[in-house]
Amino acid sequence: MADHEIPDLPTAITPQSQDFGRWYIDVVRRAELADYSPVKGCMVIRPYGYAIWELMQQGLDKRFKATGHVNAYFPMFIPESLFMKEAEHVEGFAPEVAWVTHGGKEELEERLVVRPTSETIIGTMYAKWIQSWRDLPILINQWANVVRWEKVTRLFLRTTEFLWQEGHTAHETAEEAEEETRRMLAVYKNFAETELAMPVMDGLKTDSEKFAGADKTYSIEALMRDGRALQAGTSHNLGQNFAKGYDIKFQARDKSVQYAWTTSWGVSTRLIGGVIMTHGDEGGLILPPRIAPYQVVMIPIPRGNWKETVLPKAQEIRDALVAAGVRVMLDDRDSQTPGWKFNEWEMRGVPLRLEIGPKDLEKSTVVLARRDTREKSFVPMEGLVDHVQQLLTTIQQALFDRAVAFRAEHTTSTANYDEFKATMDGRPGFVIAPWCGSETCEAEIKTETQATIRNIPFGQEPPQGASCLKCAAPAVASAWFAKSY
Repeated sequence: MADHEIPDLPTAITPQSQDFGRWYIDVVRRAELADYSPVKGCMVIRPYGYAIWELMQQGLDKRFKATGHVNAYFPMFIPESLFMKEAEHVEGFAPEVAWVTHGGKEELEERLVVRPTSETIIGTMYAKWIQSWRDLPILINQWANVVRWEKVTRLFLRTTEFLWQEGHTAHETAEEAEEETRRMLAVYKNFAETELAMPVMDGLKTDSEKFAGADKTYSIEALMRDGRALQAGTSHNLGQNFAKGYDIKFQARDKSVQYAWTTSWGVSTRLIGGVIMTHGDEGGLILPPRIAPYQVVMIPIPRGNWKETVLPKAQEIRDALVAAGVRVMLDDRDSQTPGWKFNEWEMRGVPLRLEIGPKDLEKSTVVLARRDTREKSFVPMEGLVDHVQQLLTTIQQALFDRAVAFRAEHTTSTANYDEFKATMDGRPGFVIAPWCGSETCEAEIKTETQATIRNIPFGQEPPQGASCLKCAAPAVASAWFAKSY
């Protein structure tokens, strides 16, 4: 198939057990979350997928503003001379950079980078805006798109262009920058676990895995149902590296001139992929209620004169639910059977299905069916709104608890390298193992097993008397290894 040809939409979903990667792509396309575009490596986010992203944006944006951050927007084009000022950063991103060389028919005097991330352009502006300690801190976030010229792409998880937010802050002291870096990682963890029902491990990245140009990178790591880890968000303490590269200086309280301390942090549309692979099953999507475009789908059963009897009652119930803040889809199409609708909305992951027919009217009840467990219950119409709201809360928590249990079942510990290698075959999950801190050992383990250190979780004590999994030198940390996306 040529690069620009878009494959046909799948008519069925490949079972997870047969091919998890194929299952994932089938679900993304069949549920109309996203599709391939004629531009190689880029995706079209369809309305249903974009509605999920909007709900994620709202949940994050509220948290950013609650921690004192404000939104702004910076250009997507970065002059080459600016980009080249921070050497380590440039080296880290060079293979993925897209260049603009012409404007119309004229060759540009200076090439432009299409932003892979915005530290350089934002750092340049901060250098203009910051003169004194009184100008600090600057706490800015932007919602934007970025371009990274990826060789291997997968819808949502890794595409040439993707949507994200990137926070960029400047501080008076090293301590403030470190506090900010950790605060925003905690915001990401809270968001992932509260809104996405996705348990994550928060901790420190190794030097070989940290962001190019950072002093420290922290991450949240989630475990997908195929046993692979997903880096769900990162927060970087940039120290004074970018401040020195872009001349972000200020007059301190003691009248001396000092460089600012900066941070950056971001999450992207790959979180949608994470939700799919954390909760989905053989039937397709299972969406946590807090980010489901439709939390309830109502399906009237078309018997007899249902449009005069059942439908008005369904509309009345819908209006009551909507008034209570529930997102509802009333699927009253008469072009499809109820059975077809049941399957379609199950595949799209709607948390709760509400069925109502002539017999239900007689009994003043409705049928509620949970997507996560497929349990059905008969519920009185009286008090229905409260019942639905409580059930949505229950489903949200149940999805989180199930994901926590899955992670626990797929997390093992070993200090034996042969055992480690055997565990890493197949669908391993997380493997906790003692590590000496050597990049050489880290690289050899990656080469031999494809496993990387996802992070070193916060709050753990260094292993006492343990030897490195690979070289038998004294261990400095219990590292969490996994194969990853």
